[in-house]
Amino acid sequence: MPLKPSSTSRTAETYRNLRDAIVQARLLPGERLKIDDLSAAFEASSGAVREALSRLTAEGLVKAEPQKGFEVAPISRKDLIQLTEVRITVEGLCLQEAIRYGTVEWEARVLSTRHQLNALAKARLHPETDQGKKWPVLHMEFHDALVSACRNEVWLEIRQALYIRSERYRRMSGPVEGSGRSVEQEHNAIADAALARDAKAAKAAMKRHLEITTEVLLNSSIPFQEAESDEADLRRAELALVRP
Repeated sequence: MPLKPSSTSRTAETYRNLRDAIVQARLLPGERLKIDDLSAAFEASSGAVREALSRLTAEGLVKAEPQKGFEVAPISRKDLIQLTEVRITVEGLCLQEAIRYGTVEWEARVLSTRHQLNALAKARLHPETDQGKKWPVLHMEFHDALVSACRNEVWLEIRQALYIRSERYRRMSGPVEGSGRSVEQEHNAIADAALARDAKAAKAAMKRHLEITTEVLLNSSIPFQEAESDEADLRRAELALVRP
């Protein structure tokens, strides 16, 4: 007789399913999240849904308001810019330590994931295809591989949460391109510098990659939700993002 999934594993599964629905924009920013509806949709107990919502609230993907319940966290240019600023710092810290401690196995993982990702370069622009659906998975695996030798688990946890929050913006933008941009060249520049154990060059390449991505997303068709009171702060943040 097969064992029933434990409550812990069901809660973790519910969390992953709900997180993916938000990141992939199947649940849209500002959408109300009713526990009964989610329980039915994900075939999970109300307790598992509540725990998943609480965790996603802490991670910035869900917003909780007293007397109103839960809703998908809003998106804004200001949030995207601030996410990028923090990611540049955290990715740099993780990458620098990974380069310091990286083994032959780490090098092999970086090379392997880069090769697989580059092989799907054209598929990235067609996310509706089977190959196109593989690209985001391999993209995450490549970025994970770059920092996988980092020994600071707290940095890695923070980095992962920031990556997922940023991924929601990328998914909502669709297959957009910047003028003359080559994502593959950007990835290769990061990987080449990392494998050459040049931390300074690797961090600079990562910074540029994140900045270009953010600039493209800011000019995409994403339906940003910006409060008028945020406009002054937004302009200052945009200037900070593009400074050398």
